[in-house]
Amino acid sequence: MAYKHWLSSCIKAITAFGSLYTNIVLRELIPKALTFPSYGRLLVANRELERKISDVYDELRLLKQAEIAIKQSEICYRAIVEDQTEVIARYLPDGTLTFFNQAFALYYGRSPEELIGSPDQPIILEADRQRVAEFVALISADNPVVIIENCVLLGDRVCWTKWRNQMIFDEQGCFLEFQSVGYDITDFKQIEETLFQEKELAQVTLQSIGDAVLTTDAFGKIKYLNPVAQSLLGCSEASAEGLLLEEVFGIVHEMTGDKVQNPIEQALQENRTVSLANHTVLINQNNQEVAIQDSASPIRDRQGQVIGGVMVFRDVTQNREFSRQLFWQASHDALTGLVNRQEFEQRIEQALRFTKLDYEVHALCYLDLDHFKIVNDTCGHVAGDKLLRQITILLQQKIRKTDTLARLGGDEFGLLLNQCTLEQALLVANELLSCVQEFRFVWQEQVFSIGASIGLVSIDTNSESVAEIISTADLACYTAKNRGRNRVYVAQTDDQDRLQQRGEMQWASRISQALDSDWFCLYVQPIAAITPTAQNGNYYEVLLRLRDEKGNLVLPMTFIPAAERYDLMHLIDRWVIRTLFRNWTRAVGDQQIMYAINLSGSSINDDQFIHFLYEQFTLYSISPQRICFEITETVAIANLNKANQFIQSLQRMGCRFALDDFGVGMSSFAYLKSLPVDYLKIDGSFIRNIVDNPVDNAIVAAMTHISSVMGIKTIAEFVENDAILERITALGIDYAQGYSIAAPRPLVLI
Repeated sequence: MAYKHWLSSCIKAITAFGSLYTNIVLRELIPKALTFPSYGRLLVANRELERKISDVYDELRLLKQAEIAIKQSEICYRAIVEDQTEVIARYLPDGTLTFFNQAFALYYGRSPEELIGSPDQPIILEADRQRVAEFVALISADNPVVIIENCVLLGDRVCWTKWRNQMIFDEQGCFLEFQSVGYDITDFKQIEETLFQEKELAQVTLQSIGDAVLTTDAFGKIKYLNPVAQSLLGCSEASAEGLLLEEVFGIVHEMTGDKVQNPIEQALQENRTVSLANHTVLINQNNQEVAIQDSASPIRDRQGQVIGGVMVFRDVTQNREFSRQLFWQASHDALTGLVNRQEFEQRIEQALRFTKLDYEVHALCYLDLDHFKIVNDTCGHVAGDKLLRQITILLQQKIRKTDTLARLGGDEFGLLLNQCTLEQALLVANELLSCVQEFRFVWQEQVFSIGASIGLVSIDTNSESVAEIISTADLACYTAKNRGRNRVYVAQTDDQDRLQQRGEMQWASRISQALDSDWFCLYVQPIAAITPTAQNGNYYEVLLRLRDEKGNLVLPMTFIPAAERYDLMHLIDRWVIRTLFRNWTRAVGDQQIMYAINLSGSSINDDQFIHFLYEQFTLYSISPQRICFEITETVAIANLNKANQFIQSLQRMGCRFALDDFGVGMSSFAYLKSLPVDYLKIDGSFIRNIVDNPVDNAIVAAMTHISSVMGIKTIAEFVENDAILERITALGIDYAQGYSIAAPRPLVLI
């Protein structure tokens, strides 16, 4: 009975604990029960069985609790994994998918059901095969974690993923499977690509631009050099990287050689953009000097902290040389290399300033070459230019380096003698005069003697201004010329010639005012035909007069020298022509009158003047046959070719020409052959004494005879009485002009 009770207990235990422990009961307890000899032993066995069954029950209860906990943990793990945006999956070595989260399914565009598969048909994604094969080949026990990035096309979207692949082991360290965790880095890759492209663009730009670019860290150590910077510095980027800027970027002032502050250092210290001073020179690693211009700026991060510096610089050697050339050209004469008038005046102003401050004494020489025009007209401008260059060298050899020799224009030179008394300056001026007189200019087997006229003035505390100093020296030079040339004239305060020249300067101002205020007026004087061969008809010379502020008439010789000296004659000539033509109808009417108009050398040498004449003839419908232009012999010979072209151009229109004051110049009939004039006006100095002076009579007779042979009509000026008129008539002169014929009268009274 006890045995049956014990066996029943075993069966209940088996039923209670299930098949999991049947083997325990059958293996351990049943055999023992069959050998029990007595009830007592059976009772003991029953108790031992109950104890073991209780232990097994406790163990199973714990296992059940663990199993429940594992399932709950797995549920939580699954929930956590499914909630992740990262792509998570596990694989066997052959690529069979053993686990994945929903993000993985979405990543590959599959549903979870499509990825579950079955034991007979494991899921191996073709799109994933290459990546799995890649990390399987790289991963090992020694390298249990492998990072891989890959790019896949998901629909119409390119997706970049960073995979963290690792080996999974059990508690005993046995390999189970692989696990991959993928992170979407598409945005990062796009940003990276954008940054790369921007960097590439920046690199290409920096490589391509013509300026040198250099960057440093916050301590002034070089981080980058573009190719232009490498070329200018004479070093490679690799050799310069990490060096302090001053080790490869040595800069000095080109004038003094003094070291210039490092611009990057200054920019970093002052936290602002700075630029190099002018005249900065870079001495590169090849010991070459390069004129540069640059700017340096600090580099800041997003928080505004300075993290480095950048400097952009360029080679301005050619630009600086070009600027120097421009400056030199602006202050020097291109032909001789001497300083020009503008620069000369600035140096005089500086000397005058030192005179006022330190009571220094200086001197100014105004030098004008004599007979230069002969060389220029005879041999041409090339010869004239060579002469000026030779004279320049000659004068430079006679002065100190502290003195300033300048070409003021044409054949005029200025010499500023620094810290030189008037007595010392006079010695220098006379030495210059002697060397110019002794100089011989040779051109194509022709030898010319060149003289000079020098005006000398002291620059001291009594000097008023630069303009006054130059004007005084100019007037002194003019006086030296008037007194016979080849001499030095020292200007004095009470100098009468100087006062006279000052009067001319005042007249220049009055002439300009007279032109603006219409103070000039026209007179005419008849020119009468005195031989049967002379053309009949009314012939008048137009004369110019000036009414001063009080209404008094001023004769031309009072203001004409000033007008010629200060280049106002071409304005006066235009006023005369414009006024005559404008009043032609009212003053002349239908009378057949020819008017002789005097022209200055300024007008003949003015290329625009002939266009002015064409315009006036057209505007007022004046017949050119009614106009005769008079030019002096001196003016015509001064520029023979120009005068010849001018005469022929107007003669083709119908105008006539008279050569005025013939005989007072060089009186060369060779020149007369070159000038196609219609009339020859014999100067009054030969006519005035022709009755009593046999020489004058012979000269006039010769002029008349030669003119007749050449087919040129003659006009005698200053016919003041009947005796003179009778004598010139006997000589065969064609026309007479003077008070014996008629006095000048206002144009409107004709």
